[in-house]
Amino acid sequence: MARVKRGLMRHKRHKKVIAKASGYWGRKKNVFSRAHEQVMKSGQYAFRDRRAKKRDFRRLWIARISAGCSENSIKYSELIHGLTTQGIEVNRKMLSELAIHDPATFAKVVESARAGL
Repeated sequence: MARVKRGLMRHKRHKKVIAKASGYWGRKKNVFSRAHEQVMKSGQYAFRDRRAKKRDFRRLWIARISAGCSENSIKYSELIHGLTTQGIEVNRKMLSELAIHDPATFAKVVESARAGL
């Protein structure tokens, strides 16, 4: 049986990991064992933070809507309750954009929510 030398495949695998680790600090960018550890950990962070980003943006939108609500003298919870009872389906992202960029339209939305209270 022929002898199998693993140099070529090992070199390809190492090269792929080192390429992913380019830009890291210190030995993490050019020593395979350190680079492999960091690439694996970075993948875990990326997986976790793709989900955390959704939570962070929702918190931001709610903070912006709440600021718009305080300008129109209504509570955030009252606004959301009024919109759901009126059957108005506007997501929080769009409500926050209205509160920032078009306060007049946001005030009209608030008035329609007040009618549902």
